Amino acid sequence: MWLFLAFVMVPIIEIALFIQVGGLIGTWPTLAIVVLTAFAGTRLMKAQGALALRDVQRSFSDMRDPTEPLAHGAMILVSGVLLLTPGFFTDALGLALLVPGVRRGVLAYLRAKVQVHSFASHTMHGQAAHSQRPHNRYHDDTVIDGEFSALDDADMPPKGANAGGSGPSGWTKH
Repeated sequence: MWLFLAFVMVPIIEIALFIQVGGLIGTWPTLAIVVLTAFAGTRLMKAQGALALRDVQRSFSDMRDPTEPLAHGAMILVSGVLLLTPGFFTDALGLALLVPGVRRGVLAYLRAKVQVHSFASHTMHGQAAHSQRPHNRYHDDTVIDGEFSALDDADMPPKGANAGGSGPSGWTKH
């Protein structure tokens, strides 16, 4: 229902603002403002987007939870879309999302509504490198990856194999 309301109300708000601003300053200055905000917003979005990408990469290299940098990056992306959409209302929302304090406020609001139960990142070999479980901190997420094959009685090593400690144990095939 909220999405439907947004798709109906945003264009109505934009049309009303275009009529009001166009009546005050004229058609061409109104259009110039819309084009200039799109260019300025795009430049700001690119600069802040690069910073957000660097923060995401840093969180991965430091093995930290990337939720906050990813959320900031997503809000900057939404900001860019809003700034490229012609209109004063969407430009105001887009510019507001480029302000780090506004993004932190939106993120705090979303954190109050969403609860993360776990986060894990994996090394190139698939082993868990970091795990966070707020509600069960004693849970062990260790994953051991291996291969095996069943041996027949004929394949079993002789008793006393490798008693001297040299060479393979006899339990593995080469």
